[in-house]
Amino acid sequence: MVVWQNEQLCQSKHAHHGPTSDGYDTCKNLWSVNQDSEMTLFELVDFCRRCHRMAPFTNYNGNTFAAIVRALIIELNLPATQSALGRSLAGHIVAGVAGEDELKAFEEFCKTLG
Repeated sequence: MVVWQNEQLCQSKHAHHGPTSDGYDTCKNLWSVNQDSEMTLFELVDFCRRCHRMAPFTNYNGNTFAAIVRALIIELNLPATQSALGRSLAGHIVAGVAGEDELKAFEEFCKTLG
């Protein structure tokens, strides 16, 4: 699923899709070990941020993992405004550009989910 998501992003932008020699195997192993683990949404977003930092692909690492998290938030069937807020905050966290205020806001968002 992760490889497919990256491939789709690369194809749409006419960019090279492929694994990196440094991060691909490490990230693949980490993902495989954790794929059946239960995680809170907050933990999942942090996990995807860590995977992004490993740079497993030649292009669009942040976009790949952010797209996965955003798709999962859409599946929660939240009201439109709440869903948009969650997707935006999660995307910033995965990309590594979220500040403390955004991290706190996402933590509060996750608490409202139960």
